[in-house]
Amino acid sequence: MQNFKKVFLAAAVTLAFSAGAMAETLKMGIEAAYPPFNNKDASGQVVGFDKDIGDALCAKMKVECTVVTSDWDGIIPALNAKKFDFLISSLSITEERKGAVDFTDPYYSNKLQFIAPKNVDFKTDKDALKGKIIGTQRATLAGTWLEDTYGSDVEVKLYDTQENAYLDLTSGRVDAILADKYANYDWLKTDAGKNYEFKGDPVVESDKIGIAVRKGDPLREKLNAALKEIVADGTYKKINDKYFPFSIY
Repeated sequence: MQNFKKVFLAAAVTLAFSAGAMAETLKMGIEAAYPPFNNKDASGQVVGFDKDIGDALCAKMKVECTVVTSDWDGIIPALNAKKFDFLISSLSITEERKGAVDFTDPYYSNKLQFIAPKNVDFKTDKDALKGKIIGTQRATLAGTWLEDTYGSDVEVKLYDTQENAYLDLTSGRVDAILADKYANYDWLKTDAGKNYEFKGDPVVESDKIGIAVRKGDPLREKLNAALKEIVADGTYKKINDKYFPFSIY
């Protein structure tokens, strides 16, 4: 009986060790300052569309995931410095960024559109924008597009977070903001945004948003497979419908 107990105990320890060795934990990087895609709730927990999609992907990959937040300006360097394993923070897939990281298939599609006060006749053509102050978040597709397209005609004011851009819009320090349509859509529903509206047509119609991983990381294909699964089984739609009354896939 004594020998049996020893064998049983050894087997249990080995099993526990094996299970622990097999359990994989991944860290997902998120800015947590870009509602409704990523932000923090009243208790300080990271929430939002990006976080929900990340959790769903981790469940499909059968791995534990934790969140690591990062300032937007340094979020790609933080990924490459291995502070987290993948970056799911509404990151536009651009040729410049492809030089630094690998992207998964897009997990949503985006547009860029101006917002300005409702009581202002705000035109978005080049002549009408001349001399205007336009706010946008630094190191974003919107910021790059503004500077490349209107940089010599408008004053482009860059912000560390989208929330700070909205604050300057409501205080009158900028004439308008150019940002992701769906982030603007969410803000326009708030008390702070109720006196503002979309102006003109979207200026970029085909902005694709992907998950970033380090160059050559096989995690990319695992994430792609998991993304296909959550789209196929309806998980993606449930998350989408939690935030938007239309599909952004």
